[in-house]
This record gives sequence, C-alpha cells and structure tokens, in this order.
Amino acid sequence: MLDILLNLQKAAPIKFEVVAVNLDQKQPGFPEHILPDYFETLNIPYYIVDKDTYSVVKEKVPEGKTTCGLCSRLRRGTLYSFAEKIGATKLALGHHMDDIVETMFLNMFHGSRLKAMPPKLRSDDGRNVVIRPLTYCREKDLIKYAEHKEFPIIPCNLCGSQENLQRQSIKAMLIDWDKKTPGRVEAIFKSIQNVSPSQLADRELFDFENLPLDREGNREEYEFSEAIVSSTNIDESMFIDVTNI
Repeated sequence: MLDILLNLQKAAPIKFEVVAVNLDQKQPGFPEHILPDYFETLNIPYYIVDKDTYSVVKEKVPEGKTTCGLCSRLRRGTLYSFAEKIGATKLALGHHMDDIVETMFLNMFHGSRLKAMPPKLRSDDGRNVVIRPLTYCREKDLIKYAEHKEFPIIPCNLCGSQENLQRQSIKAMLIDWDKKTPGRVEAIFKSIQNVSPSQLADRELFDFENLPLDREGNREEYEFSEAIVSSTNIDESMFIDVTNI
C-alpha cells in the first residue's frame, strides 16, 4: 500500500503528503529494525509507535480464544489517536478485496449482520476518516506484487499462530471457490456495491410498513384474468398483519 501511495503521490492531480506509521505492539520476537531500515531507504517521514497491546490481549483473552477482535480494536484506537496527534486528515489501512468479502461472511455467519468494510469511512466519533486504497485489489495479486518488489514482510505471530480462526475457514472457502468458480469473489464484491434495500428485509433501510400505491404513474397497465376482489367481501378474521414480519 505504501508503494502504491508513493507512486500516486507523483502522478495524482492533487497534492498530498504520505507519512508511514507502524505500531510496535511488543509481540515477542517482533523484528524492530526491519521497517525503520526500509523506511530509511525510501527517504520518507515515518513513525514507530510503541504500544504494548500484546500484554493487554494476553491478559484479557482466555487461552484458546480468538485474539483478533480485541487486538484490532486496540490497534485501531491507537492509530486513530496518533493520526489526530500528528494532524493527519486520512488514515490509510491495507485491507484488500478478500479481507472485505471475508468480513462480510464473518458478520453474516457469526453476527447475523449484512456488513463488510467500505473503501472510505468516518470513524464513530467523527474525528478520523479511514481510507482503504487496496479495496479493489485481490490478495493473490498483492502477494505477487510484493514478491516481485521484494518488500519486507513481517507476519503477525499472534493471530497467525491460531489455527481455529473463523476467518481462516472463510478464507479457505473463498480459495476453494476461486479454484472451482473463478470470478465468484469479484462478483460477491460487486454485489456489495449494488444493494437494493427494498429487496432485503431491513426496516431501518426501507419503509416496508408505509408503502404507497402509485396508480396514476406512468407504469404499464396490467390485465388480470380474474377480477380484483374488494376487501369488503373478505372475512376480516382471515387477515394476516405482515407489516411487522
């Protein structure tokens, strides 16, 4: 993502500054020198933020339970605060298309919500704007690009060591779909951009209870084979209230 932003900075019709920020969460074995050394070769401004979120996660999350939820919230909160501290107007995160589709299925399967991650988001407190420049990129393409450019890769030893992650099972499902039905992940992502609230069931997004009739509009007249029966001829005890279903 940093490489892409630096290239955009040279070619984009707008002016913007790029500041690299890495959060050192004090995980055991974290190679502290790799990213600073890399940033120095790029000759760009950067910050290494020291925040021991690792100890908090290990203390709060029972052994064997997924650590990603708490870890990501702590990391996000730290980055929000630091972005505000240095006066950054945008916080760029590296989520890609696969992350977004995986998150959607995680929310569906385990949270009963149709929710993913948008390309641009204002934080709940309104003090930060998050952008995701890699939203339209597949993970497999980014892997090839990173290998070609020989970027320094630092895996997460905390979540990466957990074999029972729900996200990993979702990822395996998407990989299987990619093999059997190429293009399905892209199609799912496109569906997130083409939502029809009236064809779902969220009453906060669409007013199903107060649907107006439009009998004088320019719609095509339909002929019915049977006459429309007036409700006065129907036994009201047979009525079913579907407004709150």
